[in-house]
Amino acid sequence: MAIWDKVKESIDKAGKAAQDVFDEGKLRLDAYRAREQADKAAEALGYAVFRAWENNAELDADARERLASALRQREAEARKLEQELADARANAPASSAADTSAGASSAAVSAAVPEAPAQP
Repeated sequence: MAIWDKVKESIDKAGKAAQDVFDEGKLRLDAYRAREQADKAAEALGYAVFRAWENNAELDADARERLASALRQREAEARKLEQELADARANAPASSAADTSAGASSAAVSAAVPEAPAQP
């Protein structure tokens, strides 16, 4: 029965690694979308300023504040998600299931190949 416990443990590790990858991918996508929204808000503000300038006028204070506030909110959300992504990467385990299997196979190879004798 010990082999079945090892198989179950390996499957659980693989499932956890897959879930971690999925979670990081979702967080990365959310951060990308938030950054895209911030860029669109900056674009809207830029267009409004440009149109006002083209008409030799000042941008309406209410419109300026509304557009700037939207940009601030979207920038803050993008920075928050980017920080969460950086934290998730920093807290990720150093080795994944693929690294573990690669390490095991390289250990098996080095055990099978004898070392060269030391040069005098």
